[in-house]
Amino acid sequence: MSTSSAPNGPADLAQRRAQALGGAIAGVAIVVILLIVFVVVRNNKSDKTPVAAPASAPAAAAAAQPSEAAQPSEAAQPSEAAQPSAAPVAVKTPAALAKEPAVTAGGKKALTKLVVTPIVKGTGPKVQKGQTLTANYKLVAYQTGQVIDSSWGREPFQTPIGVGKVIPGWDQAIPGQRVGSRLLLDVPAALAYGDQQGDLRFVVDILAAQ
Repeated sequence: MSTSSAPNGPADLAQRRAQALGGAIAGVAIVVILLIVFVVVRNNKSDKTPVAAPASAPAAAAAAQPSEAAQPSEAAQPSEAAQPSAAPVAVKTPAALAKEPAVTAGGKKALTKLVVTPIVKGTGPKVQKGQTLTANYKLVAYQTGQVIDSSWGREPFQTPIGVGKVIPGWDQAIPGQRVGSRLLLDVPAALAYGDQQGDLRFVVDILAAQ
């Protein structure tokens, strides 16, 4: 009667353990490979996702906003920039210029040129270009007579005259006039603030020129 090794002998157990270990390692390797493939595929899909374009609504809304620079100036006095930093010149107001004038409309027809009409003829020295003018003024819309601005109730207005610091209508009309004069100035839009303000009518009292 022949004999053979027992099926559960040491050699057989070692072989079975090696086979089991190899199978486990192969299974782990397969799982790792599958995970890597899954991650790569997922990343490729996410890279192909289209990026949303920036919203154009804010840009369109910004473009629709009116430019602040295009807004009409609220100040209608001859020139705020011409206001001096020094103390106002002390002047003695002539009796004829002591009362605020009433200024009426000039008419419906548009002005085509500057018109200077003396109301009170002054007896002081003539105003020279480059001098600092001290004056009271009242400004109305030429066609309606609506008051736009007035220095009455404030300090008299001071500015260099004839050198481009005020509207052309003033620079052209006032040099050569005498201190103590009250002038009616009908100024076309082209010599004032342009079409936004239209034709204007000023009454200007020349108080001093130095």
